[in-house]
Amino acid sequence: MSKVAILSLALSLFVISTIARATDVYYCDNNSEYDVKVKGVDISPYPIARGAPATFSIFANTGRAISGGKLVIEVSFFGWHIHSETHDLCDETNCPVATGDFVVSHSQVLPGFTPPGSYSLKMKMLDAHKKELTCIKFSFDIGFTSSVADS
Repeated sequence: MSKVAILSLALSLFVISTIARATDVYYCDNNSEYDVKVKGVDISPYPIARGAPATFSIFANTGRAISGGKLVIEVSFFGWHIHSETHDLCDETNCPVATGDFVVSHSQVLPGFTPPGSYSLKMKMLDAHKKELTCIKFSFDIGFTSSVADS
C-alpha cells in the first residue's frame, strides 16, 4: 500500500471517529439478569454540538418478544440531576420487538445554551407492564462549539 493510500485511510478513519463514537456502557445493577442485553451505544456526532441534532443508537439483544413499553431517561451534569424524559419504546424502535438483535435510536436537539462538558445518562427500558427490561448508564460530552449563535 502506498504512503498516499495509508495517509488517506488514516485521515478517513479520523474523520469517521469524530462523527460517531461508541461509548462504554455500564449496567445499573451488575447483579441483575436483565431481559434486554445492551451491546453498545453509538453517539453521533461526537462530541455533541449544542443546537444541533444528536442521535443516540443503542444496540441490544432480547430473548423474548417485547410488545411495547417506555424508555425513562435521566441526565446528570457533574453529578447533579438536570433532566428527565420518558418516551414510548415503539417511537424509538420497531414494535413489536422480536427476539434477537434490535436498535433503539433517539435523536434530539440540545438547546444552544446547554453548558459544554461531560454528562452522564441513565436509561431504563420498561415493558408494557412496567417491568424493568434493562437499565444502563453511560457518559457523553457536549462540545464547546455551537451550531447556533449563543445569546
